[in-house]
Amino acid sequence: MTNNQSKIEKLINELCPSGVKHKTLGEVGTFTRGKRFVKSDVVSQGIPCIHYGELYTHYKIWTNEAVSFLAPDLASKLRSAHYGDVIIVAAGETIEDIGNAVAWLGRPDVVIHDACFAFSHKQNPKYVSYFFRTDSFRSQIKQFISSGKISAINAIGLSKAVIPLPPLEIQEEIVNILDKFTELEAELEAELEAELEARKTQYAHYRKKILEPSDDDVIWMRLGDIAEYRRGSFPQPYGLSKWYDGDGAMPFVQVADVDAKMTLVSDTKRKISRLAQQLSVFVPMGTVLVTLQGSIGRVAITQYDCYVDRTLAIFEKFRININKKYFTYQLEKKFAVEKEGARGSTIKTITKEEFTEFTIPVPSLAEQEKAVTMLDKFNALVNDISIGLPAELNSRRQQYEYYRNKLLTFKEYVG
Repeated sequence: MTNNQSKIEKLINELCPSGVKHKTLGEVGTFTRGKRFVKSDVVSQGIPCIHYGELYTHYKIWTNEAVSFLAPDLASKLRSAHYGDVIIVAAGETIEDIGNAVAWLGRPDVVIHDACFAFSHKQNPKYVSYFFRTDSFRSQIKQFISSGKISAINAIGLSKAVIPLPPLEIQEEIVNILDKFTELEAELEAELEAELEARKTQYAHYRKKILEPSDDDVIWMRLGDIAEYRRGSFPQPYGLSKWYDGDGAMPFVQVADVDAKMTLVSDTKRKISRLAQQLSVFVPMGTVLVTLQGSIGRVAITQYDCYVDRTLAIFEKFRININKKYFTYQLEKKFAVEKEGARGSTIKTITKEEFTEFTIPVPSLAEQEKAVTMLDKFNALVNDISIGLPAELNSRRQQYEYYRNKLLTFKEYVG
């Protein structure tokens, strides 16, 4: 890494010793928004297309070919990205989804979904797509993202982000370094992911075995008979600034604030203002939540007082004597099955009328406590980033992000 950095420093001293020009994306290129199509439009052969969700499952920084296709007659009515364009996520379930990007390096044009923009420019396409992954870019666009049923950003907001533009020779050298680092990181990550996936499969096996007691005395009960429940709430429209922050602001829990460890994140993405608190739903620490939309079935027992969005269900006033942690594990297991049949196209949803009929087994309290003890140990091994494989995987990602951010930071030329 040292030799590569020295080469870049040499190039900078030769080509731009006084600093690098910084320009807004609006000055650098143009944005074209895609048009809507749905998964049922996808065919086995035809015109290449990219659905915004595939930017997470199939593509990282760049791609030469698509994995999905549309019929030519439909594709001709839609919009495409061209060679060298950077495809950017413009709408998604959470704020973190917005801005994820991939450079299209395939020679056929590729049709893009209306939740994406194609950014056309004259820079190195990989350099630009790497920039879209930096902390600098994400911090710049955060203020322009609207948060509602879905999070979104428009071309005006994106165009205001500032990108450093070193000479193309320097951009190419940065890309060479990050490409090599990306390939190495991907190999190591694949090994760790495979091992972690094996652990998750093992965990799922034991979870199913532990949470499906064979005792004939076990009672199966409807969720609606076990506890009272309601959905969260939030004043409309979501995007008004008066609903957020200010003196006395409180944590506001949305789907993205529920993590994989059956807890909330340490700091919610949004804080709800005193004005909005009067129109939302408060829950105290120790309340059971489950997500009903998008990433369905994430569960948590809240570790602090908060207000809750309408995309989550709140369980309270338990009607029977049940271990709350056991109940939460059963919710996670049940929703993992039921979400496969959830309704919706872009965003899946389970209604409270539907989940009230879900049933779970309720053994004795002693058996519930035994199950919780075993599952807590498995859950920590799979999901706790402070130990084992998840910790190593997280460390690799942080190291990569550190070098990427450092390589894409330049002194600004003022002249």
